[in-house]
Amino acid sequence: MTSITDRIEGKTIAGTFLDTVATCRDDVALRWKDGDDWGEWTFGEYADLVARVAGGLKAQGVKRGDRVVLMMRNSPQFHVLDVAALMVGATPISIYNSSAPDQVEYLAGHCGAVLGIVEDDGFLARFEPVRANLPALQRIGVIRPGERAADFSWDELVAADPIDLEAAAAEGDPSDLATVIYTSGTTGPPKGVMISNSNVLFVAEATRELMPFHDGRGKRVISYLPMAHIAERAASHYGQIAQGLQVTTCPEPGQIASYCAAARPNILFGVPRVWEKINAGLSGALAADPEKAAQFAEGVEASKPIALARSWGEATDEQLATWAFLDDVAFKPVRGLLGLDELEVAVTGAAPIPPDLLMWFRAIGVPISEVYGMSENTGLMTWTSERIKPGTVGPACPGTEVAIAEDGEVICRGPHVFSGYLDDPEKTDEALSADGWLHTGDIGELDDDGYLKIVDRKKELIITAGGKNISPANLEAALKMIPLVGQAAAIGDQRPFVSALVVLDPDTAPAWAAQHGLGDLSLAELADHPDVIAEIDGSLDEVMADFNNAERVKKVKVLGEEWLPDSDLLTPTSKLKRRGVNAHFAAEIESLYT
Repeated sequence: MTSITDRIEGKTIAGTFLDTVATCRDDVALRWKDGDDWGEWTFGEYADLVARVAGGLKAQGVKRGDRVVLMMRNSPQFHVLDVAALMVGATPISIYNSSAPDQVEYLAGHCGAVLGIVEDDGFLARFEPVRANLPALQRIGVIRPGERAADFSWDELVAADPIDLEAAAAEGDPSDLATVIYTSGTTGPPKGVMISNSNVLFVAEATRELMPFHDGRGKRVISYLPMAHIAERAASHYGQIAQGLQVTTCPEPGQIASYCAAARPNILFGVPRVWEKINAGLSGALAADPEKAAQFAEGVEASKPIALARSWGEATDEQLATWAFLDDVAFKPVRGLLGLDELEVAVTGAAPIPPDLLMWFRAIGVPISEVYGMSENTGLMTWTSERIKPGTVGPACPGTEVAIAEDGEVICRGPHVFSGYLDDPEKTDEALSADGWLHTGDIGELDDDGYLKIVDRKKELIITAGGKNISPANLEAALKMIPLVGQAAAIGDQRPFVSALVVLDPDTAPAWAAQHGLGDLSLAELADHPDVIAEIDGSLDEVMADFNNAERVKKVKVLGEEWLPDSDLLTPTSKLKRRGVNAHFAAEIESLYT
């Protein structure tokens, strides 16, 4: 079999898109909900729109080498605009929808965007206060015009004369920028990660090799996470271009449950919080019937070792018969209820997931596995969809190397590694060594089979007053296994012991409260109730059992208000912003130590 680099030699995203269109012209490419109805475009219609919108971009003055900034929810128009920009030799750059005007100014200014395209008036309003400070930004267009003045609309782009896509694609080069992904900025100003066409196509081809099926044509996927994040960009957008996936666009992450029920995805990527909420919602529903809940939990525990054996192809006939029985009477109906009954690949990433939660999903027949990657390696560094080891993120993806540096830092090398940070050679030199190794900033361990275990972020390790180095992420994952806890933040840097803030789960806490005669209380009131505090305190010893005494969380402060993504407390993919948490809850943290 030829190597991945040989298979993508000389190829670009634009050319790959045309290859896929030629094969899948009449297949449905993009689906979206319009009120109560569904709309769809085939790959042929998609390509026709790309040709017209590319013509529209040229009419707006976009030239080869220019940058186009996009700010919109997940929509079919995004996919068309992204490919159309590439067709005219420009670089499409998506920014987070939550970006305030000052952030818009920084991002659009830093990348030197000459054109902006936003979804509606709400996004246009973020550009208006700072547009005068963006001299390179010549024009701003809008998908759905409202009352605010824009320079052009989606309809005007579509009305343009189409370009010759074959001729346009032939002008591209694999080294051309495919996009710039901006980091979340939790450790300073956001850095612009430059991703090339060859980076994208290498990862797309490596992903194809790692899938349990070789042909992804027509496989259904839901696009619902921010397109400004490499995970969504790689999973749905680039994955579709390379494999012919059918993408259903979901404009709000909070709607993912209803979209799963309607779209029945074959492939689903979710950050751990998505999977935690699915688990909590089901647990909350089952809690209404304690006997049924106990039976289901018993079935899950019986299934876990079978699920692991099945993952490795080592299940005995007796185990398979037990699994088939449990699946028929308990698990299959639940997967159907959740819209996960046709899943062939389920992936979690962007933050650690508790191994026990991963095995809970495996036990009920959801084939979940954990991926590890970052923008700087185009979103894929280690992964395996089967032969999993819970608590690890799998082995290196094909055609790449992963190693552990002398100080314990995870490093990698390969064609998936980015070319550097935009206009920031100093940060680029910090991240990339002269011999091509990318320094991830994570501490990790490799086992004898090459499976990687992430210990924690290098800069986030808690160093207690006693000098003990502790991983907050591992503690937080353990705390979230307490049924009442939905979110957690470990505290302890330069403190005499480790404590934590824990947030009540909005799905399981009300169900527990109803069972214990506290159903009339709000989440905020439950957080202060002695019975709730006692329930969580009583579970601490159990979930801390795998940690030594110096590492264990000794005290917790219970909070009632859920932390939301894309806020001062969480990144858009629900990673903790520790500085934000420490500042926001300074009084609560001090109370744990006085």
